[in-house]
Amino acid sequence: MQRAGWPKGRMQVLGMMSGTSLDGVDAALLDTDGETIFAFGRSGFRPYAAAEADILHAALGRWPGEPCVAAAAALSVDAHAALAADFPEAAAIGYHGQTLAHDPGGRGTHQAGPGWQLARRTRRPVVWDFRTEDVRQGGEGAPLAPFFHHALSRWAVSQGRLEAAPVVFLNLGGVGNLTWCDPRRADPVGACVAFDTGPANAPLNDMMRARRGLARDEGGRLAAAGQVREGVIAAVLRHPYFARPAPKSLDRDSFAMLGPAVAQMDDADAAATLTHAAAAAVGAGLNLLPSRPAAMLVCGGGRHNGAMMAALAARCGVPVRAVDDLGLDGDMIEAQAFAWLAARVLRGLPTSGPGTTGAPGAVVGGRISLPAG
Repeated sequence: MQRAGWPKGRMQVLGMMSGTSLDGVDAALLDTDGETIFAFGRSGFRPYAAAEADILHAALGRWPGEPCVAAAAALSVDAHAALAADFPEAAAIGYHGQTLAHDPGGRGTHQAGPGWQLARRTRRPVVWDFRTEDVRQGGEGAPLAPFFHHALSRWAVSQGRLEAAPVVFLNLGGVGNLTWCDPRRADPVGACVAFDTGPANAPLNDMMRARRGLARDEGGRLAAAGQVREGVIAAVLRHPYFARPAPKSLDRDSFAMLGPAVAQMDDADAAATLTHAAAAAVGAGLNLLPSRPAAMLVCGGGRHNGAMMAALAARCGVPVRAVDDLGLDGDMIEAQAFAWLAARVLRGLPTSGPGTTGAPGAVVGGRISLPAG
């Protein structure tokens, strides 16, 4: 059901996302009614300074009430409000907040930065807290981009850029997550299977930050110079997570065992091993899908890593392409997803379901905060 008082039809929505890679805030405009993608708008990025990233790192794994969490929440609102000011044409904002902890079977899920504060700062309606309702109903609360991936697949087919066959969208952020979707089916609730694949950029980025003071292995050049320790890869794949059926989700630090596993390696070997661990986890995930995909479309920061893309091709056995090959902006898919999800929340349409989060039925998540609310 459409939310009371919100007009039906297409709108310009600004989606905003700050992921577990902790590099900054992405923002992207989307022209949509929550069902159809009419046009992609402009986008922007607000990087976190080193001191700001330190504040967020200090709050990882923490829950409301702890002093470091308040600092992270204030930073999240400030950074998002500053970037949102560059998009005055947006009628509403989809705001994810900063994930600090995710424990769907225990304490729940925690995204820092109250959306009502952002609504007051930006003087626009803000849709936020997308995950809590899904967890409350028994779902994993993640991943949340799958229904948008399905919309993207249908858009790409309509544009003649993709064949009408099941494909996988793979997002490589701090954690990896994939969506198997069938664009031949109109309803995303029954057309998607999604789950977190395992570690992606987070262990590699943390290693680079600790050892070299760098945010990432730029282009995968360090990993390309190293040797993969296959014993570590085998140990990763023995983790109980891989035996669990989908849907399933992870916290950013669920694979903290990787830090000690590469501690005695030189930097290049550590980078190579962490890169191939991420790719091997994706390869294992493909065994859980309803059918082998026609292609794997990679988005997120990991697609810029040449060593990561090569590792995916070697370990997954399906054609691997960056989503940019379809004319999409692979850096902005998740920001666009939260614009699209915000439109769906405003219209009362489902944002997750059994195949994507394991919830018992279709879930309309999210909260709406008005500027004066």
